[in-house]
Amino acid sequence: MTSPQARRPEDVKPWSVLGIASLAAFMVFLDTQVLFIAFDDIAASFPEVSFATMSWTLSAYTIALAAALVPAGRLADRFGRRRTFLVGLVAFTLASALCAAATSPFLLVGFRVIQALGAAALIPASLAIVLTVFPKEKVPAAVAIWGAIAALAAAVGPTLGGLLVDGWGWRSVFLINLPVGAIAFVLARRAMPESRESHTARFPDPIGILLLAGALSLLALGIVQSDQWHWGSARTIGVLVGGLLVLTAFVVRTLDHPHPALDLTLFGSPSFRWANIATAAFTIGFTAMFFAQVLFLTQVWGYSIVKTGVVMMPGPAVVMVLAPIFGRLAGRIGQRSLLVPGGLVYASSAVWMLAVMTTEPNWAGHLLPGALLGGLGVAMVIPHLTSAAVQGLPADQFGAGSAVNQAVRQLGATFGVALTVALLGTVTPLNVLDHFHRVWWMLVISGALTTLAALALPRKERAFTPEITPDLTPASIGDPA
Repeated sequence: MTSPQARRPEDVKPWSVLGIASLAAFMVFLDTQVLFIAFDDIAASFPEVSFATMSWTLSAYTIALAAALVPAGRLADRFGRRRTFLVGLVAFTLASALCAAATSPFLLVGFRVIQALGAAALIPASLAIVLTVFPKEKVPAAVAIWGAIAALAAAVGPTLGGLLVDGWGWRSVFLINLPVGAIAFVLARRAMPESRESHTARFPDPIGILLLAGALSLLALGIVQSDQWHWGSARTIGVLVGGLLVLTAFVVRTLDHPHPALDLTLFGSPSFRWANIATAAFTIGFTAMFFAQVLFLTQVWGYSIVKTGVVMMPGPAVVMVLAPIFGRLAGRIGQRSLLVPGGLVYASSAVWMLAVMTTEPNWAGHLLPGALLGGLGVAMVIPHLTSAAVQGLPADQFGAGSAVNQAVRQLGATFGVALTVALLGTVTPLNVLDHFHRVWWMLVISGALTTLAALALPRKERAFTPEITPDLTPASIGDPA
């Protein structure tokens, strides 16, 4: 009988592998979405802690994830993508249980960092496995479906999160990961093939990894605390300058190191370079939109957490329906043809919000049209950013390339949360709409920058058709995990 690892190529069922990888990715993406919904309830459990400080339950996760994705992608390529996937799945699931048991915000932040490290192993490994099991002509659709899982999580996340928080409190949003993680682990052990790079390279520079994490932490801290410290204060300027200096040290070390934490040669590919710039710009706006919308509905319109979850469903539902369709379309006309108008469509949804939103609740007339328009823009952009980024890379760099792209996403998410906190500042009944206008203007800028970056992408007749030859022979598989 063939062992789970030693599966012959003809025994591998690509769509089953995609389903398992998507289930695990869904758990990670869902966790992020429901944390936005649960944020108010978490903050209420620790009333002595400020809003800016509590935002680190979100930011610490994204910073750790951004810093760890690149080395995790290298681990996946070198030691086995299936093995790395399983280790990450176990770590994420166990850390979720620890988050649910946290008795202070500081413990919660620490456990969220562990959770992020598990997610960092899981995400690039799952995508790399999907990329290696599908024939080249089906890769765009497969990647779009994998990416659409984030949209599905966003569609059900608000409602599910609202129901969980309303019924059992914020700790339940972590406990829901336990059965999902267990099921995904059992299925992955049975059905996922093992694969790894054909040419072994050394592990990335650990000091570089720490410098990257430190730079992101300092920059996020300076932005998040700017309202309390004030933008012109010595403390704010000092922290931001410190972050830039550490980031500079990271870049200098990376350029000179034989095994850098981030392979800057990947950015020699125009597709990789410009798709990652578009990813950063769009993710800042996307994260800010989601976080700000939860805060606006609960704190300005006075919606309950369950009602907030329900009324936020239409936009993500549009993405869930349209993303696979646009994925097939991208296979014919190229990602650039969707990304260029997609950024403008997304920006127009924020322009709508600026024009019509008031402090008086009007979901159907004001919020719904903007949400549907935003969902259309997201469906045209997010599922195609990863495939646009890695389309020019060799198969051996799928794990590293996708990890860098996901790290850029988390970098964008970090600053999306930080900028939302900074732009909202201290909200009062008199200034609340003006402060939310600041966030919506940021969404307009994010969409416009996405389009500008996408315009620089090379024109392609077809999207992402690299030669993919999965190495699934017994000699390449190695020992069981």
